[in-house]
Amino acid sequence: MKEKDIFGMSKKEWARLKVVKKVIEKQMTQRKAAFILGLSERQIKRIVKRVWREGIGGIAHRSRNRPSFRKIPEQLKEKVVSLYQETYSDFGPTLTNEKLFVLCRQVKRAAVPLKHPYASQNAYQAT
Repeated sequence: MKEKDIFGMSKKEWARLKVVKKVIEKQMTQRKAAFILGLSERQIKRIVKRVWREGIGGIAHRSRNRPSFRKIPEQLKEKVVSLYQETYSDFGPTLTNEKLFVLCRQVKRAAVPLKHPYASQNAYQAT
């Protein structure tokens, strides 16, 4: 389990914040901070700018508390599980995977692409 503090930051983020504060206070160069944190100087510059504007919260990753774009939709999970239980229950995992792959390929040919809840609307418009 990752240890969290009152602000919901990990130890790694607190360590990063200490180094970034030293850069902001001109006690350390961005080059040295980049070396210590294992990041590029450009990344340090972006982090310093964000912490200077937003304060402590600027150190946290922007994707925190958001679902992954690679997350499989619940509807699809339920459909696969029901297919497995009803149709492929006596198959092993490899054969089930192969059958679902063939089925998925057939469905993709006939279906409209699924939209992700955070995806841009322009990404799905026909060109």
